[in-house]
Amino acid sequence: MPVVDINVHHLPEDLFSNEKILYGFLSSAPRGFGEIARVETLDDGKRQLILEKPKGHSNLNYVEGDYSAEAKLAAMDDAGVDYAIMRVPVWQEWLTLDVCKRVNDNAAEIVERSNGRLFATACVPPWGAKEEIYELERCIKELGFVGVQVACHYGQLYLDDEAFDPYLKVLNELEVPVIVHHTPLPVEWRSVIDYTNLRREFGRIVDQAIAVGRELFSGIFAKYPNLRFIHTMLGGNWFANTELLMPHASNKQESILRLDPTGREQIEEFLKNNIFFDLTHPHSWGREQIECALKVNGADHYMFGSSFPVFYGWMSQGVEFVKNTLDLSDEDRDAVLYGNAKRLFNLPI
Repeated sequence: MPVVDINVHHLPEDLFSNEKILYGFLSSAPRGFGEIARVETLDDGKRQLILEKPKGHSNLNYVEGDYSAEAKLAAMDDAGVDYAIMRVPVWQEWLTLDVCKRVNDNAAEIVERSNGRLFATACVPPWGAKEEIYELERCIKELGFVGVQVACHYGQLYLDDEAFDPYLKVLNELEVPVIVHHTPLPVEWRSVIDYTNLRREFGRIVDQAIAVGRELFSGIFAKYPNLRFIHTMLGGNWFANTELLMPHASNKQESILRLDPTGREQIEEFLKNNIFFDLTHPHSWGREQIECALKVNGADHYMFGSSFPVFYGWMSQGVEFVKNTLDLSDEDRDAVLYGNAKRLFNLPI
């Protein structure tokens, strides 16, 4: 059974040796809003790029050497992954167009060197300016990228904000799949910063759940019906919210309406046609939770992702978990590991 990993992280291979690119990453993090980006040398001599918010609270660690084509392919061989789709983890929230072009160029080089095993998604600022659209079209039409990546929010703006309309209109017309990666912290982040796991796992879950909910309730998919958003972190555990947050009409006459009972059919259609989920390092979530997610939202809506190289072991553990631990039909297992990604991203495999 072939395996596609839709969540393999990409950074420029010369990030730590090319001072111009490194400065582009470091300077793009908005220090005025509390994002602190710095470089530190580890005991083994390797350098790491660290993102903190607030100071002293680490949210991201990018280690030198982890993002090379060779590191990716070696991990895939070890884990039994045949193909992978790359995306820039988190930092695309801030990158300038010039840095995005360099990121995309290196991604194209890695794809070329991978002998058909790696695919890329376009990293572009999401504001819809002419030059940004040119870069998007270059990535899709000239470089052969299979999709687009965005952050689930930019600053304090989630993707349902009208500021993104020019970009979403183009994505809708191009009909390319859009990977919606989580950000380091939700917009309202202060209640989750004190404890590492709460900050670095639950904070991302909260952020994705808010993003999915705003997309569904705002009606952006009625305006742009061809959008297909693939959210990380199981969409913020959206399977647990699916029925709860659906509109429900009371069977009694109530004195006031505390919840909106309308629009259920439309939201169900959006979930069916426009929202899909990255099964992010699934073994971490547990067998019962993953089986429930697949049952609630449908195995045809989930795709395996490892978040490599956050933990090297996540890729092999995740493949083993889906293949041998989950109680799935052969058809559903193949869909999660291969078929859904091939279909949604139109992969030439």
